[in-house]
Amino acid sequence: MLGPRLLFKKRFGPFFWTQALGAFNDNVFRFALMFTLTFTAADQLALDINILMNLAAGLFILPFFLFSGIAGQLADKYEKSLVVRRIKLLELLIMLVALAAFAFQLWGILLALVFAMGVQSALFGPVKYALLPQHLKQDELVTGNAFVGMGTFVAILCGTLLGGLLAGWASEQPWIIGLAVVSFAILGVIASLKVPLAAAGDPELKINWNIYSQTRKVLGEAVSKRSVFLAILAISWFWFMGSGYLTQFPNFTRSVLGSDEGVGTLLLTLFSLGVGAGALLCGYWSRGKIELGMVPLGALGMAVFSFDLYSQAAAFPALMEGENLRSLSQFLALGGVRLAIDLTLAGVSGGLFIVPLYSLVQRRSPVEVRAQVIAALNVLNSLAMVLSALAGILVLGVLGISLPVFFFLYGLTALVVAFLAVKLARDPLLRFLIYLLSHTLYRVKHRGLENIPETGPALVVANHVSYVDALLLAGACHRPLRFVIDKDIHDLPVLKRFLQLAGTVPLTSEKIDRQNLQEAFARIGETLQKGELVFIFPEGRLTRDGELQTFKKGVERILAQHPVPVIPMALRGLWGSWFSREKGSAFKKVPRRFWSRVEVVAGPALQPEEATAERLQEQVAALRGDWR
Repeated sequence: MLGPRLLFKKRFGPFFWTQALGAFNDNVFRFALMFTLTFTAADQLALDINILMNLAAGLFILPFFLFSGIAGQLADKYEKSLVVRRIKLLELLIMLVALAAFAFQLWGILLALVFAMGVQSALFGPVKYALLPQHLKQDELVTGNAFVGMGTFVAILCGTLLGGLLAGWASEQPWIIGLAVVSFAILGVIASLKVPLAAAGDPELKINWNIYSQTRKVLGEAVSKRSVFLAILAISWFWFMGSGYLTQFPNFTRSVLGSDEGVGTLLLTLFSLGVGAGALLCGYWSRGKIELGMVPLGALGMAVFSFDLYSQAAAFPALMEGENLRSLSQFLALGGVRLAIDLTLAGVSGGLFIVPLYSLVQRRSPVEVRAQVIAALNVLNSLAMVLSALAGILVLGVLGISLPVFFFLYGLTALVVAFLAVKLARDPLLRFLIYLLSHTLYRVKHRGLENIPETGPALVVANHVSYVDALLLAGACHRPLRFVIDKDIHDLPVLKRFLQLAGTVPLTSEKIDRQNLQEAFARIGETLQKGELVFIFPEGRLTRDGELQTFKKGVERILAQHPVPVIPMALRGLWGSWFSREKGSAFKKVPRRFWSRVEVVAGPALQPEEATAERLQEQVAALRGDWR
């Protein structure tokens, strides 16, 4: 598997551990402070705890809004490993001050240091995501992002867990927290020393120190490319929602669930672990490509599990007067398991949502301004998180709305985002759902898919063995395939609407319906002119004996008017399945094979002048071999 190997490569491993240790230390510091303020120092503070928690979140995020524009310039102008090392030294300096502040219980200074850590993280953000495309190959980028996402959220998980534990252990001696964060900052500095060189994107860049004008400039860079800007908006919404979740957990644990720090730590842990697991799952399903079909599914998952979280929290037994805060075992015994599962699956959905979007922003941003585009992303992310903190203050502190209803409202925003994502990524969503269905029915292996061009028009042809051939082929290809299929099948009531959404072209023989044939060829031509892939089964019907039937001349007719490359493909291992015509009709025999192994193989593209029906049949037969 590509991901684990990357962790041991010098061009990725040291950077991975540097950013993971940074995320870990951020969260040890922040959540140890938040839990200490909530459970130990609450009586010493004049502010309402709801307002204080959201104020702390806002202080950490505000620097991303203020300084990301400058950070993007620094990452584009200077060699990136040098920038990384200096930022890690800044983290160490901040943690040394935190050690003194914890020792003397200077809560105001510690809140100011939350802002300082936000500055350090804002400086690190652009170089972090701009460096990856320089060290990773194109087919490694999604996997690298998945592991960075996984590492970040596992670091959040561990940092959150340790932060909560430290708050409990060090309730009488908070200097222990300071000593811990200094130690982790030192480890981060050591890891950064091994990050390999990454050349500056634009060494001649003149730094604009005006925060306002530079922020406008980087936002302009992001807006200039529609797909990148839409991805940035979607990522910012994710951080709006995720920040809202993480910020409210300590007080949600105490005031709604009536539980102690152990429960709060568990909930934060499960949510963070879920996001990391979702990122890894995204890397596995993506197979080195950007799989945008996961985005609407991720948003929908966040909506569904937020709604269920609301229903479970609203029905959770209230704490009786005089009763001590509930332990973890008491929380689980009172029905907390389902609530914990909701948070975990909401996190998994978030991981599926976020990784493809980060990969899209990196891949489609020009290298000379990539860090500044990432800076624009951080500006909007920070704005979203500041707005989330303000929303928390308004909804919870001013309007007095309950925390369960707060989560319900966030679920409504996820539902809106899911609807918009379906509209904008309909084809990738359908293709991804087909991939999941087809790869659930079979253990599918792919070979030669790099022969399918990333862009531009082409015809794709393959042998026709079973009624699930189209599912397997559509699931294998990362680009949408516009299938030419038999009109009788296309018009079946149970399939027609879906096939229309998938953009299939119904076709019948000239003897039956000459007009339909002419319309079909016209649609094929229009589709190719749009730069899309058109798929044809040249045999025209399912094989009855497992062998290739004679390829018809339809492909040659199309190429005569629209000369495009032709990619031969072969399906292997489907003959004898329940969906094939072995021993008579499909579907009528007793299934004998379950989750059996099949292969989808693609060969090199043929130029239009050499793609005759006979030549294509030879190519497909060679790709299929003896395995029917």
